[in-house]
Amino acid sequence: MSSHVCDVLVVGGGIVGLTAAWRAQEAGASVVVLDPSPGDGATHAAAGMLGAVMEAGFGEEGQARLGTASLALWPAFAAALERAADLPPGAVGLETAGTLALAYDRDDLVALRRLLALHSGWGLGSAEISPQDARRREPGVGPRVAGAAWVPGDHRVDPRAVQVALSRVVAARGTLVPHAAVSLTRSDGAVVGALDEAGTAYAAGTVVLAAGHASGSLFAGAPTRPVPGTTLRLDAGADRSPSVVVRGTVQGRPVYAVPRPVRPDGRREVIVGATSDEREDDHLTRAGDVFGLLRDVRALLPELDDAVLLEAVTRSRPGSPDNAPILGWAADGLFLATGHHRNGILLTPLTAAAVDQALGAPPDSADAVAAVEATTRFADPRRFTDAYSTTRGGTA
Repeated sequence: MSSHVCDVLVVGGGIVGLTAAWRAQEAGASVVVLDPSPGDGATHAAAGMLGAVMEAGFGEEGQARLGTASLALWPAFAAALERAADLPPGAVGLETAGTLALAYDRDDLVALRRLLALHSGWGLGSAEISPQDARRREPGVGPRVAGAAWVPGDHRVDPRAVQVALSRVVAARGTLVPHAAVSLTRSDGAVVGALDEAGTAYAAGTVVLAAGHASGSLFAGAPTRPVPGTTLRLDAGADRSPSVVVRGTVQGRPVYAVPRPVRPDGRREVIVGATSDEREDDHLTRAGDVFGLLRDVRALLPELDDAVLLEAVTRSRPGSPDNAPILGWAADGLFLATGHHRNGILLTPLTAAAVDQALGAPPDSADAVAAVEATTRFADPRRFTDAYSTTRGGTA
């Protein structure tokens, strides 16, 4: 059996795992990342909504606090990543143009107003506007839309561009191994490494488990499950597609459209999503899901009928029992970074701040302090179990 020794072993090479690897490198650690297909999980299907406000639903104030704390970190995170990857400003597609929320019929409008009232109570920024005002912002809004809201604080980024930048940075200073981890290795109760599918053993001072919904199969204290969702990628004329994120409900069914920047040919990609199911992870796209997404997005934005369907992608988000992330020390030597559910992209900078803190780097800004505090309060792995011995953070 071959073996490899490193300071930090990251299991999982999606946007969360590579972010953890990058932060470990910045702390001076030698890093190995295990993933048979980096970026081909939830990151590959993600639209990139940074919806700290509109993703905050009833009973989810903790998720709202995590989301707003992470959103505040996104500009600095994007700029630092672009510098590290030697890319020009704006390369990862961060856009701070706000989000337009739409309600298709009267029942949808009642639900939207209830959500806006909830957000108001939590101090989150959103305000109802008229359908006419919505059309002034986005002329393509359909004629039957019953109501709308403007959410200035919800933004967007390009997850695939972020993944490319992270891969570039991590590969330059670390080792990316195209194999899956099949088990964690322990010694005297501590996690000290992992074994991959090729039979190679890895020894590490710290293991970061960021394997998405598969994390639970490697460590019982990470209660993750697959939550499959389908997104569609359309190619549309800039004059017949939205310029900001549009999300809404159509007879109770959620749908969104996330535009990418306009290309020189006057067209742009628009990502439409997303279904959300409780079923096994099989990467299979169902015909009914494609039909449903196209039906509902055209009800809100009829001019997308002229768009070209480029791709239908189905991947599984990593769900947790309360749909909040699982971030923190779970055993001696084991740091969990999983369970981000629908908000893996939004919560990436918060995850970076948590990893920095775990590896001994103090928060470098007030926003980072707030992110670490929110993580400790709402994302601690110990909220699911008492079966912890001594951890890096103290005694459970």
